[in-house]
Amino acid sequence: METIEERVRDRLIKYLSRDDTGIRKVVLKLFLSGGKFTTGDVYEHLNNADFDVSYRGVSAMVGLMNTRLGILSIDVTGDHNIYLLKEDYRDIVKSVLENY
Repeated sequence: METIEERVRDRLIKYLSRDDTGIRKVVLKLFLSGGKFTTGDVYEHLNNADFDVSYRGVSAMVGLMNTRLGILSIDVTGDHNIYLLKEDYRDIVKSVLENY
């Protein structure tokens, strides 16, 4: 029987294996830094890192990370969704990024 941690690790590895530009790795590292981020924050971070991205593309990517990977927590109470890496998955994300 596969544990939740193993499933998350497998999903992260598959997610990163389809990352031709390195953008997904940069976003995961941003969330690993421990902050809370809106889509706008992530967009700005990627723009400053010289990635050619659209706001809608970033929104889709963060939304996908939230729904498919299940590693993000979302706060929808304000004007903008605020995303945060779930503490339970911090070590798994860190381990995958170090070894990928």
